[in-house]
Amino acid sequence: MNENLFRGLAGVILFTCVGISSHFRRKADAAGGGAIARKVDGSAMMTAIKVGGLVLWLSPLVYLLNPSWMAWSKLGLPDWARWIGVAVGLLCVGLIYWLFSSIGGGISPTSATREQHQLVTRGPYRWVRHPLYTVGSATFVAFGMMADSWFIAALGLLAFVMMAIRTPKEEANLIAKFGDGYIAYMKRTGRFFPRLF
Repeated sequence: MNENLFRGLAGVILFTCVGISSHFRRKADAAGGGAIARKVDGSAMMTAIKVGGLVLWLSPLVYLLNPSWMAWSKLGLPDWARWIGVAVGLLCVGLIYWLFSSIGGGISPTSATREQHQLVTRGPYRWVRHPLYTVGSATFVAFGMMADSWFIAALGLLAFVMMAIRTPKEEANLIAKFGDGYIAYMKRTGRFFPRLF
């Protein structure tokens, strides 16, 4: 199969997700809702997230510019596996739109909440408390499959682990803001995946 086809599809999916995220984040910032403390996660955690995020974002861009620069991480996936990556990536585009349109102005770049933050329990938040971490990581794993790169897929999984480490602090902030309402919400929803029972 033509590498340029997978590269083109991967680029469209990635930049569509980035566009959706940027649009809703700008809207949330413009709507206000109070200042957000940027160092709320702790300097070591924020440094790890920033460095990891830089590598996470540069790797797909390197692949999109020239796939041969990422040849060292090639898995040798068959075309059908790469098409599964395309399908998962397209699903992630829809899920990213759904979760950002559901959370609206409540999105923030740290684990802090905005002053006028409202508890969102609609859309995917009806079943999952942190769908952005799950879907965002799945998008990068899907990109890794499309790019046939174990490194990009592994970075997506590592990003999920980093967010999972940060999540208890975020949930403590949400409990402090919403009290028993958030505790009740936690009891009926899954943290990263819907509860089966």
